[in-house]
Amino acid sequence: MTKQKLTYTEAVAELEQILAELENNAEVNMDVIAEKVKRAAVLMEFCKKQLHELDDELEKMIEQLD
Repeated sequence: MTKQKLTYTEAVAELEQILAELENNAEVNMDVIAEKVKRAAVLMEFCKKQLHELDDELEKMIEQLD
């Protein structure tokens, strides 16, 4: 099985899914919550990195226009 590269859109969708699951689950299972929070942290870091890279690219493009 090949590992597919995660996209920003997929990461945001997964974050939204995790949030919905946590909000809609009345049962408190600390192991599951901990797992989901860890995954959310990884996804948020990925999204943050993607946004910073995009910002850098846009700044370079704007500088080239000047």
